[in-house]
Amino acid sequence: MDNTTDGTWDRLPVKLNEKILQTLDELKFTHMTPVQSACIPLFMSNKDVAAEAVTGSGKTLAFVIPIIELLLKREEKLKKMQVGALVITPTRELAVQISEVMEQFIEKFPQFKQILLIGGSNPAEDVEKFKDKGANIVIATPGRLEDMFRRKSDGLDLASSVKSLDVLVLDEADRLLDMGFEASLNTILGYLPKQRRTGLFSATQTQELEKLVRAGLRNPVRITVKEKGLAAAATAQKTPSRLSNYYTICRAEDKFNNLVAFLRQHKHEKLLVFFSTCACVEYYGRVLEMLVKKVTIHCIHGKMKHKRNSIFADFRKLKSGILVCTDVMARGIDIPDVNWVLQYDPPSSASAFVHRCGRTARIGNYGNALVFLLPMEETYVNFLSINQKCPLQKMSPIKDVVDVLPKVKAMALADRAMFERGKKAFVSYVQAYAKHECSLIFRTKDLDFGCLARGFALLRLPRMPELKDKTFPDFIETTVDTDTIRYKDKNREKQRQKALAELKDKTPFPKKNFVKNKAWSKQKGKKERRQKMAAKRKHNEDSDVDDEDLKELLDDTRLLKKLKKGQISEEDFEQQITSGAKSKHKTEEP
Repeated sequence: MDNTTDGTWDRLPVKLNEKILQTLDELKFTHMTPVQSACIPLFMSNKDVAAEAVTGSGKTLAFVIPIIELLLKREEKLKKMQVGALVITPTRELAVQISEVMEQFIEKFPQFKQILLIGGSNPAEDVEKFKDKGANIVIATPGRLEDMFRRKSDGLDLASSVKSLDVLVLDEADRLLDMGFEASLNTILGYLPKQRRTGLFSATQTQELEKLVRAGLRNPVRITVKEKGLAAAATAQKTPSRLSNYYTICRAEDKFNNLVAFLRQHKHEKLLVFFSTCACVEYYGRVLEMLVKKVTIHCIHGKMKHKRNSIFADFRKLKSGILVCTDVMARGIDIPDVNWVLQYDPPSSASAFVHRCGRTARIGNYGNALVFLLPMEETYVNFLSINQKCPLQKMSPIKDVVDVLPKVKAMALADRAMFERGKKAFVSYVQAYAKHECSLIFRTKDLDFGCLARGFALLRLPRMPELKDKTFPDFIETTVDTDTIRYKDKNREKQRQKALAELKDKTPFPKKNFVKNKAWSKQKGKKERRQKMAAKRKHNEDSDVDDEDLKELLDDTRLLKKLKKGQISEEDFEQQITSGAKSKHKTEEP
């Protein structure tokens, strides 16, 4: 581990508390990583720190240890409701993980209490827990923390509690901004005292992050920790040096078959499989449970509210298994002994690619990553090598690939829930593809929708604007009437039959002249035009202006247009307007 460590803890220029050293020894953290040896002395000597380090480099200990050391050095001991340290992180999984690490260290310091404030639990329970037990260290996600600041009417005055704050840490700071937490962060920073130590940790640097550094840190020391690779090129590499990064090229209808074959061959290992959308996780996760036997498969995505924490905790404990997930698991999450990270769909941004890969080969361990690309996406390999300094090597073809798509179709025919999940996954995939940051490579117009639909094992193509007025002779729809496909869940099927019966009994409305599958934006424009025409008709009906007055008004308007275009002079304009008025006056005389 020489190339991933910076010596033992006693080589630090500052002396650590004996109890902290004891905990490090118990956890078998005998050596420091570069980011730890760089950040800990600076933090402990009251400097603000902005640290950029590759994912999996041990950033958590780089702020957990200084937090405890700084709180121990306080002149006045923290009271029950006084918050001395605050750690803000983008996802609840990462917050749970940091809380677990912090708990291991403060076990030997009973004077400190920590609280975890994250979504997925009842905020009222968090308020009562805070009031009952107090907290000196708060680990939180931005949304829940902002909510807690507004709970004064419930008896929790968090704004007063944070006046004693010594340390603020923003972990995975670049993702905090990517996920749209900027407004929440600004609100939270407004409550915090200016005299504090601030640490900002991230795997990438962005312009938005630079703004946050300037706003939240006072003369920060900037730290950039690179990997100590064996080759000179590895020093600039953004992924861990012990990561073997592969790619494979396969057609859309062969992609899932290749994934299933790979998972079956590695079922005794621990794998993460990334998909682009929540709907794809829901669909493919269920399908994989049926096709890859004798292995534990978990699914996790951003739309899961209460189950996410328990699923994450269960998967971390497993020695082998598969976690099917979205980018909610891409950042900062430390899952022990992950052997493979599979990217079934490339992520929407190049930086997310690096973070996904970083779930394996963490803190000096070896790991592997594989991305599945379509033939027209192969240039993405060069793009990653240049843009993200992330070289990939082509993997030899996956062996023993069998066609499992007929089985997937059979599942859809046997259960309407599976049939509907497949359609939703397909639509969400196309929508996500259209929003890809690297739009020169990932272009919707290049997609072979028929081939893609076969890869999703669809029974028929869904109705969507992208498929309007197009034919796909290479996609053969099922001959089965899909309306007859029943839900396996008897209650859901009962409700569906009831809804169909009610629909049948209703008097049909006269059919509107509505163009199906028209883009929403165009439908809106048509609606607005109809409203304008109706308003114009109403105005004409209500108007008491006669035809002659209307003709005169039109003539005057035409003359004004000619004047503006320079077709007539101002004198001609005055003369014609005056003559028109005189002639009208004469006709009106008795």
